[in-house]
Amino acid sequence: MNKIIAFSKRNFLEIIREPLSYIFCLGFPLIMLAVMTLVNDSIPPEADMTIFRTDNLAGGIAVFGLMFVMLFTALTVAKDRSGAFLIRLYTTTMKSGDFLAGYMIPMVLLAVIQCVITFIASYIVSLVTSVSMNPLEMLSAVAALIPSMILMVSFGMLFGTIFNEKSSPGLCSIIISLGSFLGGIWFDAEAAGGVLTDICNALPFYHAVKAARLACVGAYTGEFFSHIAITSVWAAGIAVISVTAFKSKMKADLN
Repeated sequence: MNKIIAFSKRNFLEIIREPLSYIFCLGFPLIMLAVMTLVNDSIPPEADMTIFRTDNLAGGIAVFGLMFVMLFTALTVAKDRSGAFLIRLYTTTMKSGDFLAGYMIPMVLLAVIQCVITFIASYIVSLVTSVSMNPLEMLSAVAALIPSMILMVSFGMLFGTIFNEKSSPGLCSIIISLGSFLGGIWFDAEAAGGVLTDICNALPFYHAVKAARLACVGAYTGEFFSHIAITSVWAAGIAVISVTAFKSKMKADLN
């Protein structure tokens, strides 16, 4: 356990010492929150478009921010692999489970902190824009986002394991773009209908966003638990794949 704690602390410090992590993990999502709030204010009421209203926007922005945690997870793992840092640690008594926990724990902690800050900012915006939001419901939304956190961190682990530090950010950028669009963060996926809605439903991003939005308003209905279940299945699947890939790479490096 001490080895996991020490490795987790090292990885957490690596992230918070990186200035870009503040820009992308905190700054960019909060900027998008402000921009989309201004967009919402410019939409005429008769349009009946509420996707950018703070109570709907907060959950989407939280998931959007988690995608950048995926990016920095991939970068951290890829840098450690390419810099021979992990090779040296492989010669110690640390096991593959210790490495995996040492990466997952600090990244999930970072994701929790990020979500809390996002929801605090969203609540402040809701007060300014006179949108009713319950702080306790927003706090519970952080717990509802745990499957999404595990999903994004697992994606980052997978990309960082398979690709190097030059390739993994590019792939993560593709996932961020696709996840933002197909997750329905910036448009109403249900209203789109047709094949596009079917694609959104087939991927985890849409369900992560819907679960976050429902949790933000305390709508713990069957629909909420359905979205949570789908996101959790995806998170478990990607986590298993990333663990398998990491163990395989570890064995290859040792040989």
